[in-house]
Amino acid sequence: MKLTTYTDFGLRTMMYLATLPKGELTSVAHVSNLYDVSRNHMVKVVNQLAREGYIHAVRGKNGGIRLAREPEEINIGKVIRSLEHNLKGIDCGSPACYLVPACRLKDALQLAMEAFLRVMESYTLADLVGNREELMVIFNQLEPEQRSRA
Repeated sequence: MKLTTYTDFGLRTMMYLATLPKGELTSVAHVSNLYDVSRNHMVKVVNQLAREGYIHAVRGKNGGIRLAREPEEINIGKVIRSLEHNLKGIDCGSPACYLVPACRLKDALQLAMEAFLRVMESYTLADLVGNREELMVIFNQLEPEQRSRA
């Protein structure tokens, strides 16, 4: 199952935040530079993650973002369900499909999507960053690269 870029960056943002020391803030601009995505797009992702209670956003000069919960408490399947706008697997209405009355594809894809989500619900954010040291090496290598672009 292919996730939207929106969900992909939501998950990547949370993975980055989970590698930071507990409570440490970082900026949306920093994360958007790290992943080479527009700041405006990242703001939308972060705002939804904050509304869903996964990220805590602090406004102001010394503000930033951080995880709102422990990584062990963040269920990846639930995050995907909250970020994805279409979990049907197929859109039978655009353009209108003449097979709809007899089609079994949409049901098969819906079952596959549910199986995918059940598997993802068996993971927490802590599982995805269990190799924290490896991830930090990669993030640290990206840091000088992103500073040179700024």
